[in-house]
Amino acid sequence: MQKPSNLLPEGFHDALPPYAEAASRLERDVLDTLASHGYARVTPPLAEYEDGLTERMHGASRSDLMRMVDPISQRTLALRPDMTMQIGRIAATSLAERPRPLRLSYSGQVLKLRSGQLQPERSRLQIGAELIGTDSVVAASEIVSVAIEALERAGVTGITLDITMPDLIDILAAGPLPLNASQIADVRGELDMKDAGGLVTIGAKGYLPLIEATGPFEEAMKKLRAFDRDGQLGSRLDGIAQIAESVKGKADLTLDPTERHGFEYQNWFGFTLYAESFVGALGRGGSYEIARSDGGSEAAVGFSLYPDPLIHAGFGAKTSAQVFLPLGHDPTAAAKLREAGWRTVAALSASDQPQTLGCSHILNGDQPEPL
Repeated sequence: MQKPSNLLPEGFHDALPPYAEAASRLERDVLDTLASHGYARVTPPLAEYEDGLTERMHGASRSDLMRMVDPISQRTLALRPDMTMQIGRIAATSLAERPRPLRLSYSGQVLKLRSGQLQPERSRLQIGAELIGTDSVVAASEIVSVAIEALERAGVTGITLDITMPDLIDILAAGPLPLNASQIADVRGELDMKDAGGLVTIGAKGYLPLIEATGPFEEAMKKLRAFDRDGQLGSRLDGIAQIAESVKGKADLTLDPTERHGFEYQNWFGFTLYAESFVGALGRGGSYEIARSDGGSEAAVGFSLYPDPLIHAGFGAKTSAQVFLPLGHDPTAAAKLREAGWRTVAALSASDQPQTLGCSHILNGDQPEPL
């Protein structure tokens, strides 16, 4: 007889006790936080038609999708790599007539074709919220505040909010520091690497101050305002300063105005959430546009959290005392214990032992007694 295999595809794994329950509890805590701020839950499907999904993808290619042929329609399906684009589709179609601003929340697994060194999992939990119909400073401030509160509700401390301006280079390239399309890509690459020498080599010396305008928020903002001598960025900088002020004291604030990784479809405002003791980002968000069926677009702002690192670190875990119910126990007494928050494990045979089944108490009459 062939031995059953436990081999799974690279980047996929089983969620076992206690992590599966911790994940569920953490997900519930975050979603409850979003609901308390008026964000209504939607649940899009795991797979969609590839052409419909890619219509709404920005900054990603079809080669990044996990695809298959639907045996019913014979059309190509794609597994979602991100849920934000699905929320945009729902808002622009099924909920197009709902009053704005529209607040939506979501949670589910997303599938990546390839994994990264920092995140080897190809199946990841994504939880988020989208505020659709506006991307004002007030709306962005709400989204940032709710995202921080959701992480705090999950037990995260030492949060850092890193703010960026995703379309900054486009604005400068079309105005005071002209660049053609190929030069824009080169300048972004050098700024991503914070390579001052590289900027000089490609003839983009005017962009050098942006490297210095990175770091703790207040100091970096002063440098960015000094760089903006003609005041072209004034209103945007004022808006970002207002957002930062709205969450002051809730998180450490940093500014990296040219950061583009993970912000391929955001426009004037973006942010990344970090926490002490964790490598890599726990979430990202910002402002963007949702395509409407009439050819127009709609402003939106939102965020996505990727809490798997929190779950693996034990966040969401909760130790509950378990009461062993011997054979012939009083079911009414057991029911009262469960109503009071206890967990009960009933004996199924005389050989069942409470310690073996992970119990800390045993039901004696109508009361739990420590073992």
